Amino acid sequence: MEYRRLGLSGLKVSELCLGTMTFGHGTDAQEAQRMVGLALDAGVNMFDTANSYGEGQSEEMLGRALQGRRLEAVLATKVFNPTGSGPNDSGSSRQHILRAVEDSLRRLQTDYIDLYYIHHVDDETPLDETLRALDDLVHQGKVRYIGCCNYEAWRLCEALWISDTRNLARFVVYQAQYSLVVRDIEEEHIPLCQHKGLGVVAWSPLAGGFLSGKYQPGQRALAGTRSAEGWVFPERYLAAGADATLHALLEVAAQLGRSPAQVALRWVLEQPAVAAAIVGARTAEQLKDNLQAAGWRLQAEPLQRLSDVSRPPERYPQALERTMRERRLAALKR
Repeated sequence: MEYRRLGLSGLKVSELCLGTMTFGHGTDAQEAQRMVGLALDAGVNMFDTANSYGEGQSEEMLGRALQGRRLEAVLATKVFNPTGSGPNDSGSSRQHILRAVEDSLRRLQTDYIDLYYIHHVDDETPLDETLRALDDLVHQGKVRYIGCCNYEAWRLCEALWISDTRNLARFVVYQAQYSLVVRDIEEEHIPLCQHKGLGVVAWSPLAGGFLSGKYQPGQRALAGTRSAEGWVFPERYLAAGADATLHALLEVAAQLGRSPAQVALRWVLEQPAVAAAIVGARTAEQLKDNLQAAGWRLQAEPLQRLSDVSRPPERYPQALERTMRERRLAALKR
């Protein structure tokens, strides 16, 4: 297992992170215990959950499973989604954050959270209020590092500016959807994270199972899978050429003697700024295959083939400006 520095922080995380969204939703407590133990034994030190997963059951199961091995884990959870029917039971206000963190600490059976994410965009709360609340939690020792998920690039940049100019705890990580068939963050978020020193943690690196090897090009639903249940299958985000990408992935995996899931995960892990990819599973057996994505490298040719076939179309203004440096140099030569 490779360990990578999380952004500009001193925190080292495993390149694979165990996602626990299925805990309490398809994965029972006994299987959750097995999966956490399997991950720890394989060198995984990063575990991702949220206070809303399984209506809190995910945090509870993960907390129990980590008992006796808590110090081996970088424990990440999130705040934002509704946890009740009250007007302050969601969002990223100071009121909600300070209450939600206490509930998460109780469910996780721990006195600190290693990484605390703002899960979604809150248009009703000033970023300053959110960041000051998070800064208080860091100073109190209840939270050690902070991050955000799903922010637009401009909002992420604004948050970093507020933290830097007001001497507040700063986001060290950005968590976003990223896979061979959902590459939107390459346009602005990846360059921003590289420039500002944030690590990227990829969620849904297998596109909700689309890249796991279960599907063939053209298929969008299979019995007994998330797609058939209409749960966490991001079809609406898939690139127009997703089937061509899947076809290439299946061929590359066969040539390498690897599962498609392992190759798809490896591709994500070898992209700029990526610190970790979140792997989720319902059973320990499914997890075992995903864990084999660690500890090896894609050779240049298959890496380039997958990058080329999945490359999104160029967009303005990047497409207009991409050749400007060469044009300026050419003018000097004349």
